[in-house]
Amino acid sequence: MSTAILTGLPVPGSQLGPELGSLGFDVRSAQRPEDVAALLAEVPAGERVALVDPRFVGHLHALRLALTDPRFPAASVPGALTVKAEARPALARALAGVPAPAAHVRTASVLADDIAAALEAQDVAVHHPELGSLVATVPADEVAAAAAGRAVAAVDDEAVRLRNAVKSRDGFFTTHFISPYSRYLARWCARRGLTPNQVTTASLITALIAAGCAATGTRGGYVAAGVLLILSFVLDCTDGQLARYSLQYSTMGAWLDATFDRAKEYAYYAGLALGAARGGDDVWALALGAMVLQTCRHVVDFSFNEANHDATANTSPTAALSDKLDSVGWTVWVRRMIVLPIGERWAMIAVLTAVTTPRIVFYALLIGCAFAACYTTAGRVLRSLTRRATRTDRAAQALADLADSGPLAQLVTAKAPRVPGAPVVAAVGTTALIATALTQPVGSRQMIVAAVFYAVLSGIAVGRPLKGALDWLVPPLFRVAEYCTVLILAARSDVNGALPAAFGLVAAVAYHHYDTVYRIKGGSGAPPSWLVRLIGGHDGRTLVVTVLAAVLATRGTDFTLALTALAAAIALVVLVESIRFWVSSGAPAVHDEGETA
Repeated sequence: MSTAILTGLPVPGSQLGPELGSLGFDVRSAQRPEDVAALLAEVPAGERVALVDPRFVGHLHALRLALTDPRFPAASVPGALTVKAEARPALARALAGVPAPAAHVRTASVLADDIAAALEAQDVAVHHPELGSLVATVPADEVAAAAAGRAVAAVDDEAVRLRNAVKSRDGFFTTHFISPYSRYLARWCARRGLTPNQVTTASLITALIAAGCAATGTRGGYVAAGVLLILSFVLDCTDGQLARYSLQYSTMGAWLDATFDRAKEYAYYAGLALGAARGGDDVWALALGAMVLQTCRHVVDFSFNEANHDATANTSPTAALSDKLDSVGWTVWVRRMIVLPIGERWAMIAVLTAVTTPRIVFYALLIGCAFAACYTTAGRVLRSLTRRATRTDRAAQALADLADSGPLAQLVTAKAPRVPGAPVVAAVGTTALIATALTQPVGSRQMIVAAVFYAVLSGIAVGRPLKGALDWLVPPLFRVAEYCTVLILAARSDVNGALPAAFGLVAAVAYHHYDTVYRIKGGSGAPPSWLVRLIGGHDGRTLVVTVLAAVLATRGTDFTLALTALAAAIALVVLVESIRFWVSSGAPAVHDEGETA
């Protein structure tokens, strides 16, 4: 339970007390403003507390935005202030330093607003939500109170709440074909006490059933799979809208939403591959290629954003051109659609599943995602080359964590000289490794030498802080090297079951990389170093797979069994640690707006 303290006696006829009660607050009233400190001292230290002027006039949703959002240590709108437990000491100091207005003197000063200003003077980050057409004010007299009441009556705050539940920047398909009705589904869920995490789980279950339908390999199964995939996407949109509608934000919720999106999509790829196999068509290489391409696209997004989100002097002519294009109506939707965001991508997959074959689905997916990857990566490279930005130590550390360097690379980093040009060094190692995998026999000694050479260069690449203009390319290059090596070796080994096993291995490793991303985005840092060492890092895993191929590829299914065992071991360790962390994490509540890709 949270506590709301009215800084004076309630205004006769005001519904402020019941409204605060409907938001989950235990409402207490101070006889005089100077009594607020005593009431505050009675509130248990671990509770959220709000200070509200009894003269407050405004929409209930304005109070909800200011007083119930869990993401911020303190938040304020005119006449109302809230702080979480960690900001309570600062609140007590601010209250002691701000003179309370005499109860019998009419004054323009509002105690809650004065205290909010005092908190900011103590460097406490006070969030001021954007109210738009919503009203939140403390009228100075009866005339102003009447005008504020009319302003409240003129705006339907429930309509505003529904409208704001929809993400402000989304894809064409989602904006025009899903959100117009999914917002009402979100409200329906809120009124029945459902949580965003429950809706996220329902979306996952629906997608897994869709994958099972696709795995039947029948036309009826494919049609059902397409319909269920769209339904899963509707629920996927609903969970975020429910979080915004009811302000139920959490770090775990953002993590579940993001990781479940990938689990749903990649499980569906596997279902399509199984369904195709029932019809005599082996498309596992295409399924694995689609997963590799999509994962690498996300790594490019994450790395670029982490490298630049807090950079200083963060401007470039390319960014200015992009902003100019965004100001022209039709170009906004075209530019959002050509990157094949999740809505357009899933709609395409669902329709093609229902009316064509899995092979055609994967061909379309690979072509579309490859074009989108080239478009977005080229734009980001141009931005990086044309901007004069200074990257921070935090950004360099985030890129180093995303690199996922194992013991071999770390040993090289400690011993080798530090050289400039990290992206070039990483690109040389990646190119040499993939070229060798494509041209040399799977079990050759040259392949092992190439893997060792790659590990050495990957260690050299991260030897200096990753603050260069293009250093954000280093983690994506490492992902390309590891994932493509597994794909190529499994495909060229011509061993029965090697590609499905490789699919499972890449899926397990990709989960680890997504988990790393969302720990960093949640402000919790990278996974523990013991976990990275235990699963080998990208360099160690690549070398292990290369050695397994050299030793076992000529012994039939032994290679498949080895890949399967490696995938299971990595998945078990990573999942156990990930679940332990997210269940027990004390990270601040967040809401991830979702990756457009």
